[in-house]
Amino acid sequence: MPEEILATHNLTKAFGSLIAVNEVSISLKQKTLTILIGPNGSGKTTLMNVISGIYKPDGGQVILNKRDMTGHLPHEMYRAGLVRTFQIPSLFRKLNVLENLLAAARDQMGERILSAPFRSRWRRQEEGMVEKAFKTLDLLDMTPLWNQPADTLSGGQLKLVEVGRALMSDPQIILMDEPAGSVNPKIAHQIFEHLLSVRKELGVTFLIVEHRLDIALGYVDHAYAMHLGRIIADGPPSEVVASPQVIESYLGG
Repeated sequence: MPEEILATHNLTKAFGSLIAVNEVSISLKQKTLTILIGPNGSGKTTLMNVISGIYKPDGGQVILNKRDMTGHLPHEMYRAGLVRTFQIPSLFRKLNVLENLLAAARDQMGERILSAPFRSRWRRQEEGMVEKAFKTLDLLDMTPLWNQPADTLSGGQLKLVEVGRALMSDPQIILMDEPAGSVNPKIAHQIFEHLLSVRKELGVTFLIVEHRLDIALGYVDHAYAMHLGRIIADGPPSEVVASPQVIESYLGG
């Protein structure tokens, strides 16, 4: 049975009198795709922001690989193996696809003050990063676009480049906010198929917020549903979406 890689225990975040995340406890197993669903305003994105360190929680715990990472900053979560992507991809629009991936690679010696002037020290590392970037693009079926400026890509291609950037940091878990948002159904299915390939080839775990349930539910292993800051259902995706509480939450109950 896969081991737990990420868990929250009674995680809480409030903005004044509004409790956006209310004692939320979830558990993700290694090499799984988990979806977080719920109507707008239910607290999904806030939960992702708290887990990834963008917001500091007011209570509870975030456990990553059995380490208490509660309140750690985003760059610390990144170093620990957790990467976050956003609904609107934030790429370097004037750089090409390959350059965007290379910019996200970890521990680049050529960017350090003491080693940058000595090309012989970091040239081999840079060659390895380029090779890794092309392998990543190949996994995402993006290799033909390696020299394409980011500002000429379609919405679906931008999302795949952001996945590629995340993979350049060798993550153990990626938190994704609406990977299928604002793209046509064919491309949305392709994005999820690529996520399955990434899980198979690299063993990456995913926590995904997604509203397009007709597409996403066919690809995920487990589902959590939120409403008014709380988890109201979890389990197999088909059972969660059929839950009376979940149906009522979407209908405005």
